[in-house]
Amino acid sequence: MAKITTGRLLFGNVLTPAGIIREGVIAVSEEAIHYAGEAAWLPEAYTQWPAGNEKTSGGLLIPGFVDVHVHGGDGFDFMYADADALTAITRYHASQGTTTMLATTMTAGKKDIDRVLSEVHAFRSAPMPYAQLAGVHLEGPFISPKWSGAQNPEHIVPANVEWLEQWETLYPGLIRQVTIAPEGEGALRAITWLRKHGVTAALGHTNASFEEVIAAADAGLNQAVHMFNAMTPLHHRKPGAAGAILFDARIRAEIIADGIHVHPAAISVLARLKKEGNLLLITDAMSATGLSDGEYTIGDLPVLVRDGVARLKENPEALAGSTLTMIRGFRYLVQEVGLTLEEASRAASLTPAQALGLERTIGTLEAGKRGDILLLDNELNLQEVWINGRKIADPQMP
Repeated sequence: MAKITTGRLLFGNVLTPAGIIREGVIAVSEEAIHYAGEAAWLPEAYTQWPAGNEKTSGGLLIPGFVDVHVHGGDGFDFMYADADALTAITRYHASQGTTTMLATTMTAGKKDIDRVLSEVHAFRSAPMPYAQLAGVHLEGPFISPKWSGAQNPEHIVPANVEWLEQWETLYPGLIRQVTIAPEGEGALRAITWLRKHGVTAALGHTNASFEEVIAAADAGLNQAVHMFNAMTPLHHRKPGAAGAILFDARIRAEIIADGIHVHPAAISVLARLKKEGNLLLITDAMSATGLSDGEYTIGDLPVLVRDGVARLKENPEALAGSTLTMIRGFRYLVQEVGLTLEEASRAASLTPAQALGLERTIGTLEAGKRGDILLLDNELNLQEVWINGRKIADPQMP
């Protein structure tokens, strides 16, 4: 490989897989990280590179966030997004520290899902200047009508392997995660198919019992969406889906850390049980994220946002996604739940990267990985965002 002669040096406290390196530096150029470690040991080849920022006093450099469950933002919904809307969504979430994400659908008719897949596939065929769309997360339509939440029950159907095969043929590797109710008709067959094709099979919007979830894990189920929400709860005589997820180390758990969906004590318990790389921070963000209170939609359902909390207009008891951003969720895990910076970073970056099979290229700050880097201040406020080794416009303050 030709010698790299130009690039940028980012100084600060660097969060690496070996821990936080005080007075560290990252050398980044041509989309990649070339060095991440102690500034005193910076190889001579990089010492003449210009500094990429001057915020070195107490600044913390961490990996870019990876959000596997996000429906939209900045007024746009992935269900209706064209190329301009996809640019707007990825630009907004990039400004909040998300550097990789999955375009997440709602439970909808097949034609509507077909259109989303077509739009995202076309969008990914060209360079993406902001958060990178790693693929699509289908949240439904293979879910339970008893726990539909903010999903439209009119579109719920049994798990359909033929649809999955058709989509995989048209768009190889595009679908990276599918939410499914494992107790439903054809669900175990679909879970087996998903895992055979390297797709995350995620439990969600489910009426499954403890025993049904364990049987699904035996078939390959390996993740749960928005833990504790839209699933049978934990009871000491009937552990339910929540109990099965807490019990079974084979199942990773997503968490919406906004102080609304889940109590911080429950998140703490979950984090203790899912310490070994099985906890994922997600936003479940809907179109209103980044905007003021008002009336919006999630999929084809009306939503009312008040004080930043999104609820179905026709059923105010039902939360309708969130207006959370990854940087706010990261801060919440550290400041309210009590996770260490290393634990919170793993949940926000490395574990979701592993879930996507992308841990060799993203998720940590190491030489050879993509230059997806965040600079935070002492209060964990976002100061700078770098994607593919390029600094994007100054982030919007959350």
